[in-house]
Amino acid sequence: MYSRIRSRLDKLTHSQKSQLLCGGLKGIEKESLRVSSQGKIAQTPHPKDLGAALTNPYVTTDYSEALLEFITPPFSQCADALNFMEAVHTYTYQHIDDELLWSTSMPCIVDGDMSIPIADYGTSNIGKMKHVYRIGLWHRYGRSMQAIAGIHFNYSLPKEFWPSYQALEENTQTEQEFISQSYMDMTRNLHRYGWLILYLFGASPAICKSFVKGQQHDFEEFDVGTLYKPFATSLRMSDIGYKNDSQSDINISYNNLNDYVSRLITSTQTPFPDYEEIGVKSDNGQYQQLNPNVLQIENEYYSNVRPKQIAQSGERPSEALKKRGVRYVELRSVDISPFDAAGISEEQLYFLESFMIFCLLADSPALSAEEKSCVDKNLTLVALEGRKPGLLLRRNNDSIELAQWGQEICREMSTLCNILDADNPKQPYLSALNAQIAKLNNVELTPSAKVLTCMKEQNLPFFRFAMHQASKHKIHFNNSSLSNEQSSCFKQASSKSIKDQQDIEASDTLSFEQFLERYFSQT
Repeated sequence: MYSRIRSRLDKLTHSQKSQLLCGGLKGIEKESLRVSSQGKIAQTPHPKDLGAALTNPYVTTDYSEALLEFITPPFSQCADALNFMEAVHTYTYQHIDDELLWSTSMPCIVDGDMSIPIADYGTSNIGKMKHVYRIGLWHRYGRSMQAIAGIHFNYSLPKEFWPSYQALEENTQTEQEFISQSYMDMTRNLHRYGWLILYLFGASPAICKSFVKGQQHDFEEFDVGTLYKPFATSLRMSDIGYKNDSQSDINISYNNLNDYVSRLITSTQTPFPDYEEIGVKSDNGQYQQLNPNVLQIENEYYSNVRPKQIAQSGERPSEALKKRGVRYVELRSVDISPFDAAGISEEQLYFLESFMIFCLLADSPALSAEEKSCVDKNLTLVALEGRKPGLLLRRNNDSIELAQWGQEICREMSTLCNILDADNPKQPYLSALNAQIAKLNNVELTPSAKVLTCMKEQNLPFFRFAMHQASKHKIHFNNSSLSNEQSSCFKQASSKSIKDQQDIEASDTLSFEQFLERYFSQT
């Protein structure tokens, strides 16, 4: 099962090319709910000092006007990516008055769907499209699920790595075809082994009762205000609040880029009866959704991993992939850590990078629909019961204990981590790996277990725990300072984004209907 990665690492080492694995580009995207000083989801508009959410490259919004999204540029060093993420938090806290950034993936005081304001992006066609898309998500799935926050880890191997790797593989495709196929190989293994991320970093074992108010559920009561699953790791990654029957039959293929793209496109062109009933427009002519199809746009397809290419303005993601291939891979299954001010730690970044490379180099046979169903069940099982003693997962039509399988993976990563550490005496990659092995040996070290332990020991319901952590983080960032260069970077980005949005709005010549027709004709 692991012979392929051993062989590839041997070849890279013997050809003195293993150092080419070092210095891949890492980027972080982190969603954070703005909440009032009482912990309620903020009803205020996106702060003007943070620029225009449509065009600011570092601070935007996700589903809700209150759901900020922080984006780092890609960095070759983990520390630089984390430092930028912390800096953008510091800048944000300088401009949100007495509001806080919520410290966990799961929101708390949710006073019904309408307490979650949908993000606004101005009057341009592209801004309207983003807004209407979110209105469609509301009508299809409700708003509460869209208020769940997470972290996306974006990764690409160094450019210099690919020619040498392709030569060692004796591959005769064009370089971009080889790169795209290698990244698709990575995505399949991220599905196979992705349950490990939930066990190691899942930090959402509990929810506020308000999140499922009026709904049937099978959660246990932790206290008067909190529901939980005793062995859960990441309720965010379970199907909580996200009953998506329309996507159950899509059967997206990760075996090659062409199949992946074509099936996504087909889903954006295939009507779904329930969505046809909603209608594209209401009786008074207001848009209810972009279209009545299985997916309004490709990004509606929910997956824990996505192959990505940077799309140009107005370009569909599928079109960008078709034209220019895969540029990087986005891992989307990371919970916000309530114990880290920026929601993620440097140690975590070291592990995530080495795990992504492991998934690229390990054997990755084609993923059948049957195996895809199996790996999806493993992911859901670990999300809901990952800390259950002796939990069994399915692997190759057999059962294996979670801890045993996780330790196997980590053992196979040790050689890779030694390579990534190169001549660094601190051995950050190996240290990060050992910290994860410790969690596999002692479940109480996992973030999900630590959340429940803190709540029990301090006699705090989930809301109070999350509010306490958010308040600590606010103090941390209010006591942090930005360099002149950092402050100038964020101020300029904010100012430029406002002008860029105005320019986009002024340059529109098509009606919204014409704009949509042109956008969806890109196939």
